[in-house]
Amino acid sequence: MKEHSTVPPETASAHTPPPASVPPSNADNASPTLRPTPSALRPTLLRRAVQCCFALFLAWVGWNFYCFVLWATGKTAVYTPKPPSVEGFLPISELMAARRFFATGQWDFVHPAGLTLFLAIALMALLFRKGFCGYICPVGLVANLMGRAGQRLGISRNPPRWAALGLQALKYLPLAFLGYFSLFGMSLREIDAFLGAPFNMVADSSMLFFFLRPSVMALSIIGVIVAASLVVRNAWCRFLCPYGAFLGLIALLGPVAVKRNAAACTGCQRCDRACPSAIAVHEKTRVNTPECLGCAACIEACPQKDCLSMTAAGRRVPFWIVAVGCVAVLLGAYAWAIHTGHWTSQIPQAMLRRFHMLQIGG
Repeated sequence: MKEHSTVPPETASAHTPPPASVPPSNADNASPTLRPTPSALRPTLLRRAVQCCFALFLAWVGWNFYCFVLWATGKTAVYTPKPPSVEGFLPISELMAARRFFATGQWDFVHPAGLTLFLAIALMALLFRKGFCGYICPVGLVANLMGRAGQRLGISRNPPRWAALGLQALKYLPLAFLGYFSLFGMSLREIDAFLGAPFNMVADSSMLFFFLRPSVMALSIIGVIVAASLVVRNAWCRFLCPYGAFLGLIALLGPVAVKRNAAACTGCQRCDRACPSAIAVHEKTRVNTPECLGCAACIEACPQKDCLSMTAAGRRVPFWIVAVGCVAVLLGAYAWAIHTGHWTSQIPQAMLRRFHMLQIGG
């Protein structure tokens, strides 16, 4: 005998799932349209990939530079050419060399790669915000990792906005001092004397020994910065780095910025929490602040379609334009410097070794 259902027809239809081909109705959904499933290329993945590539490259540069310093200080007879890329870590010398270049047109003959990198990084900031800080700088990578570690340990805190603004002002103090000293406090003759002095010729090697043989004071300062980076996300980059402050000011003049569509924004503030610089993205129409890295973390975190986007001169562009643009500027500057002889120092190696022996010793 056929068994009859005891469920009323209207109840049965209520529990019957709609056909797969019929899309669910959005009639009762008052929230904005959610963004589709993101592609495999996400801003965070791209950022980490570029950072790791440059970190590996700099590790190779550091090892070769260490081998060069061993030869230059007489600790080995095996000669290793000095990798010019290390000159990018001499911001004071680069700033003075840039001052002399714009005043006289004379390129730095002691650290030519340093001036090339300085101008290339400044151009990056003008065109692609603080992409150098967000994608290339090794200190930025370490700061990101420390901040992530602090979050996983549960000790990460975000200071109130008034406190953060006060702390951000700290990095402009050494920048103002260096800027005044380099631009107004020294004459061109004094800058020439500084750039040609023996201690400037071995400044990169002296910097290496600063990290290889740190003093108690240096270790204490580094320890405080590490502890601060665990508690406050990107503490060094946000509050202390004068180089980042310099690039942030240049970036204010650039065409690239994140733009927020206020009509699509729900004020969830996920963008603020994802931002490495803790910018209040949800309050801005155009995120044109010296703290923005152009990393697109806010765009990735936003759940609303077409709410946040990367723009250049008011036109929407792919989020990866900052990463690709910065790498292109850097490689282009390197190729130009190699072709025109503005990369490798022309100081004879025997003279350079003699200066190392005099300034640093064997």
